[in-house]
Amino acid sequence: MLKLYIYFIKKFNYSIFRVYNSIKLQISIMDNLIKTHQSLRKIETLVENRTVYGAEFAELNIYETYQKAEAVYLEFNFPILASMISGKKIMHLENHKSFDFVPGESVVLPSSKKMIIDFPEASLRQPTQCLALGIDAQKIEETIHLYQNLSEIKGDEKLLINLQKETCHLNNNPNIDYLIQRLMSTFINNIKAKDALLDIMIKELIVRLLQTKAKMTLLNETSSLFDNNRMAFIIKYIRQNFKENLSVDDLAKKACMSSSNFYKKFKNTFGETPTDYLNNERIKFAKKLIRTTNKKMVDVALQSGFNSASYFTRMFKKNEGITPQKYRLSLTT
Repeated sequence: MLKLYIYFIKKFNYSIFRVYNSIKLQISIMDNLIKTHQSLRKIETLVENRTVYGAEFAELNIYETYQKAEAVYLEFNFPILASMISGKKIMHLENHKSFDFVPGESVVLPSSKKMIIDFPEASLRQPTQCLALGIDAQKIEETIHLYQNLSEIKGDEKLLINLQKETCHLNNNPNIDYLIQRLMSTFINNIKAKDALLDIMIKELIVRLLQTKAKMTLLNETSSLFDNNRMAFIIKYIRQNFKENLSVDDLAKKACMSSSNFYKKFKNTFGETPTDYLNNERIKFAKKLIRTTNKKMVDVALQSGFNSASYFTRMFKKNEGITPQKYRLSLTT
């Protein structure tokens, strides 16, 4: 029994070590990319100094600002994905409320979309850095068509997602962050077969963005899609019943689909498994309980739909990077 206990303790500590090293590695990779970029760039202005890395059907722009500034105008004649590297911008976009733009977030902008940008914190020591990935419009259309074929269910109303007609402000998930790092590395280091590699990565990035946008679209509870699209119906069903003991088989039956086909369509549409989505909804509710009550963690777990406190802790740490106990402590510091 003691040997088994020691085995699990070692395994748990090894898992923490792996996660910690993975985070350190990602930070190190980004730092090295920025250092390589800094060795190549030329500083010609202290506000939105632009460095361009080109490719066959895309270009990577890295903008750096070294002093506070307001009302800086920017516009592109092609669709772009903008993602923050460091610092903070305040974005003013047409038909949108102004918002803070910080690392871990992206903005997808159609071509010819005007931006007015403030830089409240930029300085010589801590510049504001942002990348803007310009993508050929035809490449976006081809990938949208591919995504729709992968996610479409015969007889259902289509979940129409378009990145070229409206602005999207998105929180990056780990897959998007990882892809952005890989894209930066391929552009900046100018590696062999660059265009072929970028073709694959940009298609994956567009699909990931479409999957994220699909989930955002279904935040509107009045959408007609909930009655006419099975994936949308399941999203609403999970949100309303996440406290129940739900399995993939249960959800597949609700969607009138086989378990294997349901699982594949759900993951193609939203970029995560039904179980991951279900656990994410439970974690959101658990965080609310932790913020607003003094309930024991066992009770938080059970009331959020988890049937085990240990599984709840694992899933919470997987999603949030810290344990539920540490999350509660962070609210008081």
